[in-house]
Amino acid sequence: MTVRQSLFGLLALLLASQLSFADSSVSEREIREISAAKWQWMADKDVEKLEALFHEQSKFVHMSGSWKKERELEIIESGSIWYKDAEVHDVAVEVIGDTAIAWNRITLVAVVRGNEVSNEFTVTEVYKKLDGDWQMLDLTFSSVRDTHEIEH
Repeated sequence: MTVRQSLFGLLALLLASQLSFADSSVSEREIREISAAKWQWMADKDVEKLEALFHEQSKFVHMSGSWKKERELEIIESGSIWYKDAEVHDVAVEVIGDTAIAWNRITLVAVVRGNEVSNEFTVTEVYKKLDGDWQMLDLTFSSVRDTHEIEH
């Protein structure tokens, strides 16, 4: 192998890794934007936008139980849980191929069956890129202390 071939191989490897990093950075930014928009759509009870975001087989894990997409949308639309305000303190995103995981540390003010409550959560969101669009597969609320930190 000549020096020229070795340099060309090294250059090709560096270029490929840069493109992969760039794709990952773009995907991370997209997930951060989608996640932030989702909190607003939930607060606005915008089930049309959420319907498009949530995958048909998506699951939702709350303090009071776990359910699928249809029930989550019914709960949001009826207001039996109104995600009034999610104050996001920290977000970490990891992209692995066509799958992304977002962790949001939030203070959630919600109205649950007519009572306003405030809780600290780390919310885990799992997304998969399908036909060029990110779709949410899972949303899980984990109760945490307000001192909880997400390791980046």
